[in-house]
Amino acid sequence: MDPETDQRRDTATALRDLNHAFVAHDRDGDGLRELQAAAAAQADAMRRGPRRDRLALMRKARESLPEGSSFPAGGPGSGFEDRAVGGHANPTGVDVEVSYEGDEVIANVVLHRAFEGAPGRAHGGIVAAVFDDVTGFVIGRLGEPAFTGELTVRFVAPVPVEEPLEIRTRLEGRERRKLFITAEARAGDTVVATCKAIYITVDPSIFAGAPDPR
Repeated sequence: MDPETDQRRDTATALRDLNHAFVAHDRDGDGLRELQAAAAAQADAMRRGPRRDRLALMRKARESLPEGSSFPAGGPGSGFEDRAVGGHANPTGVDVEVSYEGDEVIANVVLHRAFEGAPGRAHGGIVAAVFDDVTGFVIGRLGEPAFTGELTVRFVAPVPVEEPLEIRTRLEGRERRKLFITAEARAGDTVVATCKAIYITVDPSIFAGAPDPR
């Protein structure tokens, strides 16, 4: 990984820590005004930098793939590090660490205080978003670009904040362009939520070559 990408990840991690600390702790008025001024100054400094173009990054990553490959599943410079929810270079995201075991993708996640809904429980929307991100690792492993067509989440028990969660997901089957993926989240030995997702495969040129929306 290049030093700039490393630094973006480290900076995003620090900003995520700040987000959760802000929600979890109080500070006096002077301290909040100091933080507000620092945040406003840094936001202004960032806006003076060149615009980051994820579409261009993804196109470049696709062009540099070895012959026979067509889907940049991630990695430095691909644009995926900036993605919402699970992008390590995105300061609004969730810290997701992924590994592989047989046919399963395993994600270890801690949902910190900025993602709290009811006291002590993670917001249901962020749980669904994490399922959407983690099930996407299955398509990355398959090397087939696809978009989420349907995502169904069932909450079995309260999903805690500030506690380790393990999410396991795998491909259950396929039907033409449809990929059927299932997942479950556990807090310790307790299943707290399950997910069924349907992804629709697309041509790589559609996934990473759509017109710039700006």
